Amino acid sequence: MEKWKVIDTEYLIRRPWLTARRDSVQLPDGKILDEYYVLEYPTWVNVIAVTTDRRFVMVEQYRHGLQDIFTELVAGVVEKGEAPLDAAKRELLEETGFGNGSWHLNSVLSANPSSMNNLTYSYIAEGVEPIDTQHLDDTEDINVKILSEEEVKQLLRDDKIKQSLMAAALLKYFSNI
Repeated sequence: MEKWKVIDTEYLIRRPWLTARRDSVQLPDGKILDEYYVLEYPTWVNVIAVTTDRRFVMVEQYRHGLQDIFTELVAGVVEKGEAPLDAAKRELLEETGFGNGSWHLNSVLSANPSSMNNLTYSYIAEGVEPIDTQHLDDTEDINVKILSEEEVKQLLRDDKIKQSLMAAALLKYFSNI
């Protein structure tokens, strides 16, 4: 198995939340693909936040792509120069007002390694507690939801958690692998 050789790259759009490029690549057998599209995104994080009394801190927000309101894990973008763990802690505090606790890495996943260039770092934060108020961006409208383990599992069973990287992180967490 060999990597593809990039012959040329052309950026089609470069916006703060969407960068798309068209690569011309040579396959290991010598064939040329003139149009291979890649979406570039910054590194993402999400957080499975569990309180000292074993309840899950989640958020509810509108997602325009599917034009509906969803219950999700706290998530966000890693800023330039920021470590993923620091971004996860910042996002939890900003979106929910919760912090502290014991943190460890749950998984590092790609939404689609065939056409996206970023990774998502999922963290588990156990023993979190309310330490501040929400500090939302101008475009954020987020409700904090505190759910039992059974309520979170029911959301998974009912296919209510639509964001695949969040569902995967939760399924790994609950499977104890």
